[in-house]
Amino acid sequence: MKPTLDSRQLHAFAALARRGSFTLAAKDLFLTQSAVSHAIKALEDDVGCRLFDRVGRRVILTQAGEQFLRHVEKILREMELARAGLDTLTRWGHGRLRVGASTTACQHILPAVLREFRQSYPKCVIRIEPGDHGQQLELLRGGHIDLALIIEPPVTAMAEFVFMPLFQDEMRFLVAPLHPWARVGRAPRESIQSETLVLYNKASHTFRLVNDYFREEKITLTNVIELGSMEAIKELVKTGLGAGVLAPWIARTELAQGSLVSLPLGPRKLRRRWGVAHLRGRRLALGEETFVGLCAAACENLGLTLSEPPAVSARSAG
Repeated sequence: MKPTLDSRQLHAFAALARRGSFTLAAKDLFLTQSAVSHAIKALEDDVGCRLFDRVGRRVILTQAGEQFLRHVEKILREMELARAGLDTLTRWGHGRLRVGASTTACQHILPAVLREFRQSYPKCVIRIEPGDHGQQLELLRGGHIDLALIIEPPVTAMAEFVFMPLFQDEMRFLVAPLHPWARVGRAPRESIQSETLVLYNKASHTFRLVNDYFREEKITLTNVIELGSMEAIKELVKTGLGAGVLAPWIARTELAQGSLVSLPLGPRKLRRRWGVAHLRGRRLALGEETFVGLCAAACENLGLTLSEPPAVSARSAG
């Protein structure tokens, strides 16, 4: 395999072709005439043919040189564009931001974050990839996104990723105000198994967490309705058809209005940690660090912190 062409030799070739003189080409390149002569000889040896004819003091392209010049001009033009592109990325407000996030985060957290981010980086190209936990980890692995706003990955995956925690939430039952559980202010253990539970997507990480929780509590889920939207879960539960299992911050409006009531799953709490993940060993760009900081600020404004989330009782919710 032949070695890659030397860019310094290509610059010398282009300058000599343009000027027709070793002296003038050397002046343009801030080199000695001897250095230009050596570069051209090395290039001709490399490509295996003569590129210039020496006619007196003048230098003219051979037929091979004319053909080669067309390629060299394209190569040097692409090199200039590549450098200009990198220069653009280093200027404030430029670059790209590729983020993956769950649909819940897209709806409740990202709007405020992106509004602030756009003010600081007005020319940054932003791409958001919505999807569940497993999809986001695959996108990170494949280099299709740079950051993912997700629930903390399982311990088995942490060797691959760096996880920067933002807040902790608690999964709870959400029911309609007239539901029997709302009237007593709790979910009696003996009635959970027979109740219709409205849960998020069976393929999701959240479903696995909920399923594992009840299995450890020795409660078998036999009557489950699976939905792919948190909003759809809330609307279905409002009708009185079963109990949803959601984090209260996702239903803060409904809880404040009294159209839903929040109850604990049981004596033991089911908590999740949310944060921003990226591939281990990858250094974040300034814009990406800014995005993480804005996520932290947005979560704080929503009352979401890493400390234990405040309990929402049936009385305060209704």
